[in-house]
Amino acid sequence: MAAPAVLLLVLFVGVPFASAIGFSLYNVRLGDPRPPSFMGLTQYARILTDPDVSRQFLSALLHNLIFAAVVVPVQTALALALALLVKKSIPGIGVFRSLYFLPVVFPIALVAIIWRLILARGDQGLLNSALAFFSGGTFGAQDWLGSEMTALASVMVLSIWQGCGFQMVILLAALQQVPAELYEAAELDRAGPWQRFIHVTVPGIQTTLVFVALYTMILSLRVFDQIYVLAKSGGGLNEGATRTVMYEAVTAAFDENNIGRASAISVVFFVIVVVLSLVQRRATRDKES
Repeated sequence: MAAPAVLLLVLFVGVPFASAIGFSLYNVRLGDPRPPSFMGLTQYARILTDPDVSRQFLSALLHNLIFAAVVVPVQTALALALALLVKKSIPGIGVFRSLYFLPVVFPIALVAIIWRLILARGDQGLLNSALAFFSGGTFGAQDWLGSEMTALASVMVLSIWQGCGFQMVILLAALQQVPAELYEAAELDRAGPWQRFIHVTVPGIQTTLVFVALYTMILSLRVFDQIYVLAKSGGGLNEGATRTVMYEAVTAAFDENNIGRASAISVVFFVIVVVLSLVQRRATRDKES
């Protein structure tokens, strides 16, 4: 019964990952008529010891960690708040659920265009125009995507806006499974709204919360699409302040024509993500028990 799923997993995950390990051991160039030359662990050594390569890799990894450290708790908390809000049985609540989920189905190219218009520099940006209007012209000249201080934060806001609806749907399904008798018992014990939330709601959806946080962390660590689209579509994004590990791997493969280095970066990053996921899972498992 599990054979079709296992076969697809091997074909689309196992084989590509094994190929990446193989490519990382060779000097592979796209379109090069010469056969790939064996390099062993040289690509990995360059990532960890070469000053230029390791500096770029560590800087990209730092951006990934900062991105995940902010997006995971903020997006999870916002998704839980929206799930609690749309859980109420009132007329027209389905419309709000659809609106909150709508950004999830938008293609990343459309999302990038929308936020490029919002965050454009000067009076061309919708956000700057709004700030200038409400502040009487005091604010409104900020280059949100081009500034080193705000470029990564702008990408964080974009990502939270697009992905929050998906986590909201998962948490909403979990909230609807919490027995109503538990809330009735808490009310009989004179528990207030906050006490019911802490002692009934959170324990009732704790497993789902752990899954959502873990899933969001993995997505945050492999963030790439929105940064690449903003950088390559003339959005004025500060690439130096927003480069991530996946961005480094893709640019190494297709801009620098170095498949071996890109594969080595992907393998190293895969190991880092697995380790962080296991650490987070162990910490949350201890809390659950």
